[in-house]
Amino acid sequence: MPVIEVRNLRKHYGGKPAVEDVSFTVERGEIFGILGPNGAGKTTTVECLEGLRRPDGGAATVLGLDPWRDTAELRQRLGVQLQESRLPDKLRVGEALELYASFYRNPADPDVLLEQLGLSGRRGTAYRKLSGGQQQRVSIALALIGNPEVAVLDELTTGLDPQARRDTWEVIEGIRDRGVTILLVTHFMAEAERLCDRIAVIDAGRVVAVDTPAGLVASVADEQVIRFRPSEPVPDELFTGLPEVRTVTRRGEQVEVSGVGNVLHAVTSVLARRGIVAGELRVEQAGLDDAFVALTGRRIGQGDH
Repeated sequence: MPVIEVRNLRKHYGGKPAVEDVSFTVERGEIFGILGPNGAGKTTTVECLEGLRRPDGGAATVLGLDPWRDTAELRQRLGVQLQESRLPDKLRVGEALELYASFYRNPADPDVLLEQLGLSGRRGTAYRKLSGGQQQRVSIALALIGNPEVAVLDELTTGLDPQARRDTWEVIEGIRDRGVTILLVTHFMAEAERLCDRIAVIDAGRVVAVDTPAGLVASVADEQVIRFRPSEPVPDELFTGLPEVRTVTRRGEQVEVSGVGNVLHAVTSVLARRGIVAGELRVEQAGLDDAFVALTGRRIGQGDH
């Protein structure tokens, strides 16, 4: 049985659909991403899974439980890091963990959790004195203090600097290694590509694709672009006759060859046979951002508000 199962979920506000038709399953032990722009319905979907909102249609189960009917039992087994999760400024880190631990029948040891998250030296620190990255780690600790089987992390690294974001990614990978299933809500492509085993792409309240990051990319684009500056002039015909090559274009002295399959080997081999050096060689492949554009018709950030 899947750890999370969502079938044709719908939720409207004032007659306007926030979630129109969302279906996916999450298997035990994976990091499953929900990727989409702001306003796509990501947070509403997870709030239905957490028992915070009652869906208008469809069905959802978490660990075999109905989030709306079995809320009390589910909250003992589900850890949640909300999109907006700020603590009182003067509350100390250790006090927050001890308070949250009192809500659970089988809590984790706060000191062990703080050590695992790199916060052992911050037990007596007031929340307002923590850096942004440290505050995010505290929110993760609070999501894990109940020893959950499943953790929901909503827009975890929004507002963090690049180093704090990468540090947080390592923390998430460590949580998964402990056997916790993670539902990760994000609009950061690099985050989804780095962390997620599978991703549901949501746009305008609907799931438009579910696959691995590599699968999403491969389903919409298998093309590579090779850019280089040849050590001596080369005719286009040198490349256009290769079966892997689709197009050849020029930008001044730079040659740009696009193609599929093992196009890089085909291009470099023909250059080597002629003794031509490919200077400033760069190879670009389609990424998750390109897949998202192909699936939704826009980049994240366009029309998000």
